[in-house]
Amino acid sequence: MQGPRPVVLSGPSGAGKSTLLKKLFKDYENVFGFSVSHTTRQPRPGEVNGKDYHFVTREEMQKEIDAGEFIEHAEFSGNMYGTSKGAVQAVQAQNQICVLDIDIQGVKNIKKTELNPIYISVQPPSIEILEKRLRDRKTETEESLQKRLTAARVDLELSKEPGLFDLVIINDDLEKAYSQLKEVLLEEIKKTEESRKS
Repeated sequence: MQGPRPVVLSGPSGAGKSTLLKKLFKDYENVFGFSVSHTTRQPRPGEVNGKDYHFVTREEMQKEIDAGEFIEHAEFSGNMYGTSKGAVQAVQAQNQICVLDIDIQGVKNIKKTELNPIYISVQPPSIEILEKRLRDRKTETEESLQKRLTAARVDLELSKEPGLFDLVIINDDLEKAYSQLKEVLLEEIKKTEESRKS
């Protein structure tokens, strides 16, 4: 795969990955690009096919997975999610740093590929704070909230594995977390901006 090194961002729902990425995309316009994941779940109101996700049927997705077209995939709450090779290549073709927002299962799968990304884990200061953040969103039923918290506990436990991540950010202070994120990506950002000029 040609182009800048991708970035794998992992961490439980509510840890603040989206907030950090929004800042990054705003500060470095056109340097970063999102690989658009595939999912078999139904679109939520306002979500756009091809922009938020590639919404596909289980049959379509399984066929592409079997054909080796996916870098990683996982099942969550009865729906399949995954990152296709094409989605990453589409971003790299624009000479952008491809950002993959992936769960811990996906991280382990990507370790088996030749993608060679920078691995970053964004974590909440505690499960209690995470629960409060998720409750404040008011987007979850109690059942789905409990599922997310259970997944988060597993995620945080598994992410302690030595050498799994290049950087672990404990997101208790957004500005501090953001400067840590920027620092680890600075080299790739510079390279990308340089290759634009040439």
